[in-house]
Amino acid sequence: MRSDIIKKGFDKAPHRSLLRATGLKDEDFDKPFIGVANSFIEIIPGHFFLNKYSEIIKDEIRKNGCVPFEFNTIGVDDGIAMGHEGMKSSLVSREIIADSIELMMRAHQYDGLVGIAGCDKSLPGTMMAMARLNLPSVFVYGGTIMPGMLDGKELTVVDVYEAVGSYDAGKISLEELKNIENTACPNAGSCGGMFTANTMASISEAIGIALPGSASPPAEDDRREKIVYETGKACTQLLELNIKPRDILTFESFENAITMLNAVGGSTNGILHLLALANEVGIKLTYDDFERIRKKTPHIADMKPGGGYVMNSLDKIGGIPLIMKKLLDNNLIHGNVLTVTGKTIEENIKQYKISSTAEQQIVREIENPLHGVGTAVILKGTLAPEGAVIKTAGVEMTKFTGKARVF
Repeated sequence: MRSDIIKKGFDKAPHRSLLRATGLKDEDFDKPFIGVANSFIEIIPGHFFLNKYSEIIKDEIRKNGCVPFEFNTIGVDDGIAMGHEGMKSSLVSREIIADSIELMMRAHQYDGLVGIAGCDKSLPGTMMAMARLNLPSVFVYGGTIMPGMLDGKELTVVDVYEAVGSYDAGKISLEELKNIENTACPNAGSCGGMFTANTMASISEAIGIALPGSASPPAEDDRREKIVYETGKACTQLLELNIKPRDILTFESFENAITMLNAVGGSTNGILHLLALANEVGIKLTYDDFERIRKKTPHIADMKPGGGYVMNSLDKIGGIPLIMKKLLDNNLIHGNVLTVTGKTIEENIKQYKISSTAEQQIVREIENPLHGVGTAVILKGTLAPEGAVIKTAGVEMTKFTGKARVF
């Protein structure tokens, strides 16, 4: 075991003495040590409840003959950090998250890793650390927030931003703005539409680093406890099988991730984060790869902010496994790639029980998509010779002619 370097041999008596202070007994020094990286932070809606999930994961790790050690990493809420100098902290936090997990894992020589993430940069940062360390690892998402309900309409935080503009333009009253503010974010979880967190959670299933069905259940759904329980168990199984992230994060897996990004009309940040993740495993992923896959991937999930539904609605009809099945049945993803279950994408989908999709308009058939091609578009031209990214979900205008104001 990798952890033997801090717990085996007469010369490691000082190390063991320190470990005994944390409650370890003689028998624990014969067990694998597993790090549990938790992004629990009180100010972020998608994080402040994650400590209860880490307890479930640690309990399952113990039951499977390993010793868990929880540690925390930082996090930035992009919404709260928006509109002031705090926005400069967001992307940097991704690197600090990855670095902090790496430091803890290397300093204490853990044998495996479970990463728990909630909002924004904590998801790619955790996955990047897993790829960099290349130890048996499983990722788990904290879950989406439930939508707010006002006058029969589902709300997300984006509706609050739009309401600010409406109030400023004199279209709604201050009382109406306050009602939207009070309603849009009713409980725990990451922003409800297909924003960065839900996009990267969807990608975590498609790329194989998270358990099937783990992306879409809301943060306060009872099924979350079973998901995190199974995640702890999966990490111990990966140790036995000696399956590591670089066995899972292959070029074909990244192609699956890009396909998912476009099929769900996901955040343009997905491109940024997938490029960074590919860099960690030495895979050369380019803008050309994103465009090649986008042009053959139909946009089939009608998700906010470009569409009409939130992650909770998608979850009710089968979640990400439903989308994966439609893509697999039409040969749009690679079914033979390995995942953290120790099985392939195709094997996972065959075994996963998907809810009935009757009478639903959220996920279209491949033959009847919202758009014939994907929505994460790379543009090139004189304004951006190296490329620029736009999201076309919900955008009808594809051409614009006008005067350019040059600075």
